[in-house]
Amino acid sequence: MTTWMTISFQDANSPTMEQLIGFHDYTMIILILITILIMYLMTMMIFNKFINKNLLNKQNIEIIWTITPAVMLILIAFPSIHLLYLTDEINKPLITVKIIGHQWYWTYEYSDFKNIEFDSYMNKNLNNNSFRLLDVDNNMIVPLNTQIRLIITSNDVIHSWAMPNLGKKLDAIPGRLNQTSILITRPGLMFGQCSEICGANHSFMPIVVESTPMVFFLKWVSSF
Repeated sequence: MTTWMTISFQDANSPTMEQLIGFHDYTMIILILITILIMYLMTMMIFNKFINKNLLNKQNIEIIWTITPAVMLILIAFPSIHLLYLTDEINKPLITVKIIGHQWYWTYEYSDFKNIEFDSYMNKNLNNNSFRLLDVDNNMIVPLNTQIRLIITSNDVIHSWAMPNLGKKLDAIPGRLNQTSILITRPGLMFGQCSEICGANHSFMPIVVESTPMVFFLKWVSSF
């Protein structure tokens, strides 16, 4: 599994990422079929120059090589547009989290709970259970199976809040609020990083999202 994940996507933790992986596999099937067809035609042209001699100047072949690519593009375009619409949809969020990028750390504000605001720095005190360059001192904790709205901005330069296994990557731009929504379907820790070259310590501002059942999330909220 570890070897496969180095050349493929991370395991999906949200419906959005599940559909992104499905669309990727669907598109790859089409591309493989196109590649096989092109290789077959090239091979036939190289090793047998007489096999298609009657199609060189015929209208039939022109119709085929015009319509076939158009159909392929339509088969890819419609699922792509549908998925693009779903990734931008905001579905009545229960909780709103504001994320602010700094050089070089993140600040999380829970807009529905006025007293919850904290900074998240890369954890330098590593132990046997820590991940180097990925662990932070304060995780972003959110409830499981809950619609959550993320409002993202920056306090200095452009950052990018990226969480691969949630299928989310959104720029944090000074003076502008970008928003998206997430729905996490599995409990546990998810790791991401700033994906915009934001300065000398760009590689030292990781992201950790921790999803827990609502009961434990409310206990965590009450601790502030």
